[in-house]
Order: sequence, then structure tokens, then C-alpha cells
Amino acid sequence: MGGADIGFVHLGIVIQNLRNDLYIFGFRIAYYGIIIGIGMLAGIWMARSDARRRGQDPEVYLDFALYGIIFSIIGARIYYVIFQWDSYKDNLLQVFNLRAGGLAIYGGVIAAIATLVVFTRIRKLSFFSMADSGVLGLITGQIIGRWGNFFNCEAFGGYTDSLFAMRIRLALVNENMLSADVLNHRILEDGVEYIQVHPTFLYESVWNLGLLFFMLAYRRHKKFDGEMLWIYLLGYGMGRFWIEGLRTDQLIFFHTGIPVSQALSFILILTAAAVLLVRRRKVRKGGEKEI
Repeated sequence: MGGADIGFVHLGIVIQNLRNDLYIFGFRIAYYGIIIGIGMLAGIWMARSDARRRGQDPEVYLDFALYGIIFSIIGARIYYVIFQWDSYKDNLLQVFNLRAGGLAIYGGVIAAIATLVVFTRIRKLSFFSMADSGVLGLITGQIIGRWGNFFNCEAFGGYTDSLFAMRIRLALVNENMLSADVLNHRILEDGVEYIQVHPTFLYESVWNLGLLFFMLAYRRHKKFDGEMLWIYLLGYGMGRFWIEGLRTDQLIFFHTGIPVSQALSFILILTAAAVLLVRRRKVRKGGEKEI
């Protein structure tokens, strides 16, 4: 790679100098934040577009987004801190230092759903109807947002020499994300040390893109309010269960050795599959009205 910062060695893709921020009027802005922001805007557009297609008021979704985004960020941070408590218990002020990183998407998803429950109750709207359009926006934001991990050189998996193997300059990586297996396979090239890993951020982004395409194709055939929500939870849970098993930066459930996101994904898969089977069976038997 000739001293490059990052590259997909078997695909012939090499980036010589990977920047992860820019400065505007002397103020540092991380690409991670910019990409997350773009993902949020794209997600809002997608949800409002689907709401308009369904004859709903798209402005309601914009109103919700103002609350949903704030509480999702808070939820993502709380989830991360809970399962990384040893890193914060001796310096509680670092809990509020978001610029140092530490957001967990599942925490954001849980907070977004809880916020929607409260929002729809106050507005006297259907939670499941709004959720069906909302999850299209959510998955859109996740597709884009994962690329923030690329610029931060994080959210990768263990060592691999597969087609999509990603080689990263070791000096760019947070040492807390390095497993023994990854370090044991270090590569020295032109005097520069590299690690070679699964680009799990890419796997998740592509998986989510496929899930979005499926949901967009299926949405006209949905049988009941909430079906798109359960399809999202099932599809995302399946992808995340697989991908989480590859990652080196897993959040562990209180020293049990069980990856939190894998356990949660497994629960979501079982729950969503059961709900979809039961609800669709009721529709077929005429117990519920098709919509």
C-alpha cells in the first residue's frame, strides 16, 4: 500500500491520507458528526416521503424527529456507558464527553421507540402506523451513519484475508479496539505497521441497504399496522447478530462474556418472528382487517 492509511487490499482500493475532520473558522468538525447528521436528514426525508405516500401529514414526522433525535442520542450514550461503566466510574464527567466517542445504536433505537410511544400518546396518533414509516427513515440513517465509523477507523472485526479485507495503519486505531488475534496478524509494509480486519461497518451498511430495498418493495403489500416495524426488527436483528460476532469492540453484559448486542439481537429475532407469524395468521383467518 506504499505507506497509505487504509485500503481494501484485494479490491485495489487505497487511500493515502485519510482525514477524519475539517476546520471551519478554527473549529474542528469531525466527519463522523457530519455523516451522522446527513444520515439523520436523509432518514427524516425518507420517513416524511413514505408518510406522504400513505396520505399522512409529513409535518408530524418532522415534529417527532425534533424529539426523537435528541432522545436517541441520549439513549445511545446511556446504553454505551452502562456496559462500559468501568471506563467511566472513576471519572464521571467523561460520561458527558461525546466528542471522545461512545454511542451504541441499539440504545438509540430503544430510545427512539420509547419516544415515539410517548409522542403518539400525547398526540393521540397510532404508534404502529407512525412506526411503519419511521423505521424506513431509521434504516436509511443507519445505512449512511455507519460510514462515520470508516473515517474513525473503528467498528471493525477480527483478522481476515477475505476479498473485503481492510488494512488500516495501526497508528490510526484506538488500542482498546485491538484484539490479540488482530495484533498477532500485524503486517509490516514499507516500515509501517498495519492491521487487516473485517470491515464490519461496511457489512452492516450493505446489509441495511438490502433490508431497506426489501422494505420499500414490500410496503405496498403490508397486512397490518406495525408490520414494517417488526420486519425491521427481524431483519436488522439477523444482520446485527451475525456482524456483532465478528467485531472486536463488543459491549459485554456485565463480565459474563456475552456480547450485549448479540443477545439483544437474538431476542429481537425471536420476538419479531413470533409477532409476524401470529399477526399474519390472524389476518388470513379474518381476525384482523387487511390494510
